[in-house]
Amino acid sequence: MNQDTVYVSFSAEIIPATTEVLLRTCADLANKGTKTVHLLLSTPGGSVMHGLTIYNVLRGMPFKLITHNVGAVNSFGNVIFLSGQERYACPNSTFMFHGVGFDVPQGVRMEEKVLRERLDSITSDQARIGAVIGERAAFPDSAEIERLFLEAVTKDAGYAKARGIIHDIREVQVPPGVPILQLVFQR
Repeated sequence: MNQDTVYVSFSAEIIPATTEVLLRTCADLANKGTKTVHLLLSTPGGSVMHGLTIYNVLRGMPFKLITHNVGAVNSFGNVIFLSGQERYACPNSTFMFHGVGFDVPQGVRMEEKVLRERLDSITSDQARIGAVIGERAAFPDSAEIERLFLEAVTKDAGYAKARGIIHDIREVQVPPGVPILQLVFQR
């Protein structure tokens, strides 16, 4: 079986368990000397911390990473998607952007100190996300990225191409005989 090129399919939320499986899979491929990894990605997003870890580790891997939006890349999934040296999207795929938030457990009392900490965390996370998007895509200015966070909008592949999020719009074409690893998670 040819291991020079491998396709990895990831369709899950970005949480600790899915992060560990994806990073372990990529580390195994790197250890085997795989030259090119195609990450077929569809995700509702998830944890900023875990997503940023995935982004940074994928950017440092010794193989060429090609990301392909095969459905919907939402929220922090956009940053992971941008880790690819080449990026593509199926014609009917979408990208959804929104600001960072947090859930408040029922019965939790919020005081000024806690609210200030949470706000600082949100603005810090959004600044990091915005910096990655600005660095890896081709937005005319950072104000447009900030508007995406405030508007919570879903954009199509045409928009993604116009903004440099993707290099082209095209269907996934897996050549015969090339390994495909489908990551499966407990739900």
